Amino acid sequence: MSGNIQDYFEGKIDFVGQQRVDEIARIWLFSFTALSFLLGFALQSLKISFVLLGASTVVLCAIVLPAWPMYNKHPVKWLPVLKLPEGKAKSR
Repeated sequence: MSGNIQDYFEGKIDFVGQQRVDEIARIWLFSFTALSFLLGFALQSLKISFVLLGASTVVLCAIVLPAWPMYNKHPVKWLPVLKLPEGKAKSR
């Protein structure tokens, strides 16, 4: 049972997907931080600033935290496992 749950929550994304998530998060946070500051400053309300920044953070989490298929379009192709002949030990 725990293996199935772990597989569901593990989520696999590739290196290109990780870079895309990083760019999205960086741009999103910078933009909404500036927007919430300017809007809060213009309306003289800390409440509006924090609500806008908090809501945008929740939306960002919904966008970047799940392993969406768009983050796994370039999966890593691993080399096949090499089998050693019988009787030969692998030395380190």
